[in-house]
Amino acid sequence: MNHVSIGTIPALAVLGPTASGKSALGLWMADQGFPIEIISLDSALVFRDMNIGTAKPTPQELALVPHHLIDLITPSDTFSAAEFVVQCHALIADIRARGKVPVILGGTMMYYKTLISGMDDLPAANPEIRQAIEQHALEQGWPAIHARLAEVDPLTAQRLKPNDSQRLQRALEVFQITGQPLSSFHQRDQQADLQIPTLAIELSDRSVLHKRIESRFLNMLEQGLVEEVIELRHNYVLDDSMPSMRCVGYRQVWEHLHGHCTRQEMIDRGVAATRQLAKRQITWLRSTSNKEVVDPLQSNWLQTVKPWIQNQIEALLP
Repeated sequence: MNHVSIGTIPALAVLGPTASGKSALGLWMADQGFPIEIISLDSALVFRDMNIGTAKPTPQELALVPHHLIDLITPSDTFSAAEFVVQCHALIADIRARGKVPVILGGTMMYYKTLISGMDDLPAANPEIRQAIEQHALEQGWPAIHARLAEVDPLTAQRLKPNDSQRLQRALEVFQITGQPLSSFHQRDQQADLQIPTLAIELSDRSVLHKRIESRFLNMLEQGLVEEVIELRHNYVLDDSMPSMRCVGYRQVWEHLHGHCTRQEMIDRGVAATRQLAKRQITWLRSTSNKEVVDPLQSNWLQTVKPWIQNQIEALLP
């Protein structure tokens, strides 16, 4: 039996921006016979009935290799990074008990950061306070909320944009519940990050990724993304403040269905928003240390990275 050193998460992480080929790499690993199970690192895949816009694995792909943390909740519900960490650790133990290696695969970097850095002792959400903040934002606008946050928590306000409603709301909520700025919580946990062997997918030509993103979004529309959102509205009580409808692609379709933009504007906004998401993911990845970088645009890249993967899998086998 291999022994994993203290401070190391006994799993392999595969990270990359949207449309970079993470899922295909995971399927390739399974097809090569590596004894793996995949833990999804994707905040959109947790929602049931949201299949097209999330590029959810097909039944055939799920049959090839087990996937976890998919289809957990309804689109009306929420799933936090803290919940991800709790379930992820439980899954890692279960998968290893089956003699397999967990592969944490996706692009939701907040989940990954929380997994390796730990969770601050933040208070649970307070519906009344959140509703009051939302009402204030409706009356005054989110820039006013940003200005209020700057008065009580300038460090957090400095790193948030005035229209980042979700994070602004949470930051002000934390202050109103605890009387302490959100930034002070982040400073309390000074323990070293946990280590996890990480494979980072980074394309050397950004324009190729941009073309992939556009092609993928257009393909989702052809597959019926608009119709999927119409059905979601019919089957669930939803609004545009919910995390499910704030997912890239769904948000732009929602705006189109409510008459806020034309179909072409929806397409342009969807592609632009996905590219912005990819840019944030790439920036975050480049700041991450202790990773093996692979470029899918290089010839024979799979065969090049295969020995590294094999070494990691062998070291992680229970």
